[in-house]
Amino acid sequence: MERHKILIIDDDHDVLLTARMFLEQLDLEVSVLSAPEKILPTLEKEQFEVILLDMNFQRGNTEGTEGLLWLEKIRKKDPTAVVILMTAYGDVDLAVKGIKAGAFDFILKPWQNAKLHASILSALRLRETRDEGEKFRNVAETLGSDDDLPFTQILGNSAPMQKLNDTIRIIAPTDASVLILGENGTGKELVARAIHRHSRRSRETFMGVDMGAIPETLFESELFGHQKGAFTGAVRDKPGRFELAGKGTLFLDEIGNLPLTLQTKLLTVLEQRMVKRIGSDNVFPIDIRLISATNQPVHQMVDQGQFRRDLLYRLNTIELVIPPLRERIDDIPVLATHFLKEAIRKYGQPDLEIGKKSMKQLQQYGWPGNVRELQNTIHRAVIMSEDSQVRFDQLGASIPGSAGLAGLNIEENEKQLIRKALATNRGNVTRAASDLGLDRNALYRRMKKYGL
Repeated sequence: MERHKILIIDDDHDVLLTARMFLEQLDLEVSVLSAPEKILPTLEKEQFEVILLDMNFQRGNTEGTEGLLWLEKIRKKDPTAVVILMTAYGDVDLAVKGIKAGAFDFILKPWQNAKLHASILSALRLRETRDEGEKFRNVAETLGSDDDLPFTQILGNSAPMQKLNDTIRIIAPTDASVLILGENGTGKELVARAIHRHSRRSRETFMGVDMGAIPETLFESELFGHQKGAFTGAVRDKPGRFELAGKGTLFLDEIGNLPLTLQTKLLTVLEQRMVKRIGSDNVFPIDIRLISATNQPVHQMVDQGQFRRDLLYRLNTIELVIPPLRERIDDIPVLATHFLKEAIRKYGQPDLEIGKKSMKQLQQYGWPGNVRELQNTIHRAVIMSEDSQVRFDQLGASIPGSAGLAGLNIEENEKQLIRKALATNRGNVTRAASDLGLDRNALYRRMKKYGL
């Protein structure tokens, strides 16, 4: 694991030596400069998590103006820099000026080791929080810009989808908790992101959490965070998802998979609107928009004692049900055309079209995997296409009119499909598996089976 990097700037070599020896004992990576003129060139080449800056460099100067000048230059170079000022001349006004100018703390020389250590630890926590915040702000901005990209809207003009879109427009500006219900592949996360994009929190972070993928032993750490040393392996402070969501939207996907013991812990946080990291006595207020989703029959689970009724009430102020694809077959042409363009663009294929007969086949199929299955089917068909029209009889799928054709050899077609996916992705198994709708291990097994 990389050590935290500290830069010390002071014209007193004894100060540099003493500080370096002490901080290196704390397992920090320390760099030193004796001339302030070297600060900016050094920052051009390297980034430091904390900077210790002396306030006086010219002999006889005790006013601290040099330190304030260099502080301004450092912050202009790196607005996220965390700077601790150092001086042998204690002055309250000088300290206030430094803090107002953007310094994190003010240390008197000669310092007490415990005080210096505590100040650096606090500065490192601030830098880590800033870095995490910047990371997720960038994510939020990227997601927000998706509105301007093609094919990011919820597609479909059928009556059920018009009703769903109308409901999203009504509830998005509120802060009401939303529970999204729907089968696998119907687009629950897409709906959650649409609610966020049209909410008052749209400029803040959208933080998604797959509740079914978090081991029970890591649940509290992932959601609520932990302090360094709270348990074996906790080598540094870690903010949880509730903290990282900030004032944005927290999306708890697959909420129905949460065990009862963890449901109780989640309910406590939602009721108190406070979160406490493991190993800490400090509590953080939370200000989030909560959206949850599940493909489980959660109301039936409540009746069976498998899901807490009081937690469900916290989650479903508004309840949205996404219809399965088989109940909105009028949307299939729109979706299929979208996925066709998407696949052509992705795989660099020539222009293709879906003929009337093939489109009718798509509308007659039951789509147990819903929109996700339709997307994978179109992508596979594009990969396999050898003429100007997409043909589904090449897939060996259970689409009416596409399976059971004379001379159809499913294994041979699967072999050719895998070979073409690997060629399209230049042998990248992970990408080929994704295009085929398989996990990597499943693709490896098929490759072994067919000697590929």
